[in-house]
Amino acid sequence: MIPALMVVRDLLPAAALLIVSMLCLSILLFQLVTGVPPFSSTALEGENVVALLKRAGLAEGAMVYELGSGWGSLVIALARAFPTAQIRGVEISPLPYWVSRFRTRNMPNVLLSRGNFFDCNLTDAQAVTCYLMTNTMPRIAELLDRTLVPGTPVVSLCFWFREREVAASLERSGLLGAAALYYWPAPRRASPNAQP
Repeated sequence: MIPALMVVRDLLPAAALLIVSMLCLSILLFQLVTGVPPFSSTALEGENVVALLKRAGLAEGAMVYELGSGWGSLVIALARAFPTAQIRGVEISPLPYWVSRFRTRNMPNVLLSRGNFFDCNLTDAQAVTCYLMTNTMPRIAELLDRTLVPGTPVVSLCFWFREREVAASLERSGLLGAAALYYWPAPRRASPNAQP
């Protein structure tokens, strides 16, 4: 064997390990920055979100934003359930973003953006979905208060807006998979109850 090829053959496993390690570190880094791990929604959780948006009467051709679109599971469920809607996913973490870009490459009604959704202009949103963490929900509520047209349906998966009144909910997949529908700006509750 040619010596150069032997060196390349010996370096390939080390290079692969380095690349995988860097990707894993990027996931951890962005989790530390955002406070949100890149969880993927299950098929049943996606069905819950879709059912609530259908209950809300999502218009044909609606603009739907998925905040923190992660690996793309919920974006895909939305794109399939609402083929005339425009689904806009926003994800800050590079690896989940590129995986979801690959997964949605043949879905013409999906547009994914890599960035911080707190920097997004949501004024054209006709619906918003999110699957994030409790610690980010108050800040998201502030973003929605500033940018959404009154009456816009918002569906939160697993982690609800505790200080807001829920218009409808589905808990078919258990408490962790529960989804809540709000019409923004959802009325504030007098005192938060223990909810997801």
